[in-house]
Amino acid sequence: MNPKAGAQRTQDREAYFGPEFFRFLRDLAQHNDRTWFQENKDRYERSVLGPSLRFIEVMGPPLARLSSHVVADPRPFGGSLFRIYRDTRFSRDKSPYKTNVGIHFYHDGAGGPKAHLPGFYLHLAPGDIAAYSGMWRPEAVELERIRAAIARPSSEWKKIRAAGILTDGESFARVPRNYPPDHPFAVDLRRKDFFASQKFTEAQVTSEKFPATFLATCRRLDPLNRFLAGAIGLDW
Repeated sequence: MNPKAGAQRTQDREAYFGPEFFRFLRDLAQHNDRTWFQENKDRYERSVLGPSLRFIEVMGPPLARLSSHVVADPRPFGGSLFRIYRDTRFSRDKSPYKTNVGIHFYHDGAGGPKAHLPGFYLHLAPGDIAAYSGMWRPEAVELERIRAAIARPSSEWKKIRAAGILTDGESFARVPRNYPPDHPFAVDLRRKDFFASQKFTEAQVTSEKFPATFLATCRRLDPLNRFLAGAIGLDW
């Protein structure tokens, strides 16, 4: 046996999310104050921040093969990793820290905030883990373009719906007035959000196979991103 290969496999098994990742988030939910966090900051950096940034870095090349416009930015601030610090200015909940980790592999295109463009998102919280593909709350202009693309006779949207890709998000009460209420895709024309998701267990996330599992999910959900990008005039 090649000892270097064995060492690499061991490193791969330890490189990403371990049980301590979720243990820290559970403890943070019970002790969500600045004093506790500062006393446990080394633990956060070792068990949560470090694994998250390594995961972002390793996912960059395979996601780029799905789309050259998907950004996997492993910087601790201003990149794909959402800040753990909550914005409490307009919230009744003054807890200073998020008890989940959010990772956004976003589109590099212009035309609006990156949160409103097609991309992939990974939500990690104890008992609530999922990958998402698509667009959350597109701007008014982009929303109308998406509706128009859905309403056109197209086999692409039919394939997406037949594959069961689109299942999540909020909707308006009625079909927009410039579309017939009995349109075959009336349910989709009412949507405010256009995204699909895949849930995971903690056992899946803490497995050395999770990067491959996540990538397979992104690949399965990718047609939604491709359709949405084309609808709003972006390359994918």
